[in-house]
Amino acid sequence: MSAEHGTRAVIAAFLANTGIAVTKFVAWFFSGSASMLAEAIHSVADAGNQLLLLLGGRLAKRSPTKEHPFGYGRERYVWAFIVALVLFSVGGLFSIYEGIDKLQHPHELTNAWLPLTVLAIAIVMESLSFRVAIREANRTRGTARWSQYIRKAKSPELPVILLEDFAALTGLVFAFAAVGLSVLTGNPVFDAIGTLFIGALLIAVAVVLAFEMKSLLIGEGATDEEHAAIQSLINEAPGVEALIHMKTLYLGPEELMVAAKIAFPPRSTVEHIARSINALEKAIRERVPHARVIYIEPDLYVEEPEIAPSTDHIVIQSGN
Repeated sequence: MSAEHGTRAVIAAFLANTGIAVTKFVAWFFSGSASMLAEAIHSVADAGNQLLLLLGGRLAKRSPTKEHPFGYGRERYVWAFIVALVLFSVGGLFSIYEGIDKLQHPHELTNAWLPLTVLAIAIVMESLSFRVAIREANRTRGTARWSQYIRKAKSPELPVILLEDFAALTGLVFAFAAVGLSVLTGNPVFDAIGTLFIGALLIAVAVVLAFEMKSLLIGEGATDEEHAAIQSLINEAPGVEALIHMKTLYLGPEELMVAAKIAFPPRSTVEHIARSINALEKAIRERVPHARVIYIEPDLYVEEPEIAPSTDHIVIQSGN
């Protein structure tokens, strides 16, 4: 997935959350709704998170240096992980704290029509932002289910925005229901319970994001489709006997490193090996555009001898 698709979704989400946060704070100020305050803080956290994602995207574009010869592509993973921490602490824990406080010290709502109106408008605005994120994700999702896409995506921006927008929409529904029940029953406890639900939702989403970003930071290899394509190209390449072994690693969302040891015929000349490797690198990059860093080591393929039942000591030869 290109960074451009993710950037559009991030900007759309930032603009929506900034406008929504302002209206929520106004509604909270005049109504005293705990759910509305939790939602306002949630929108502020989301808007800040989108700025962090944009910052990560900008820092990731820096040129490689001697200290970081493979570049700064993983900056995007680092800042996406920080987003998960912000969503957990600022959004989730604050909402839980506010909900508990309102359960212990109930506060009657005033001007209840105002938060209900703001929440309805926010649901519409958040739905538009969510729609943009879904449309951008569909361009690269293919036939994968949404759970697979979020778990396997190498670019962090769209999975983050998709989960944030989903949590925002669900949280708005919780808040609308909580404020509505408080108005209908005259019992502010429902407002506090809605705040607790919002906090629990944000913490759950933050945990999912944190685990996914942790996996990307540790380092993930090529997808099954990419691995199969590269393996097929190597094994079918003219002048190549076999692929001995291969390892892949995503250095950044759009930069895959491929390291492979390939067996060539014993009587191959240096020129033949060099030309074969160059042609193979070109073919891999054409089939898998993200494969930008490729290291191929030529070797000889030595079959392991069969183990005879009466043999006491077997020496296994390798191609090293």
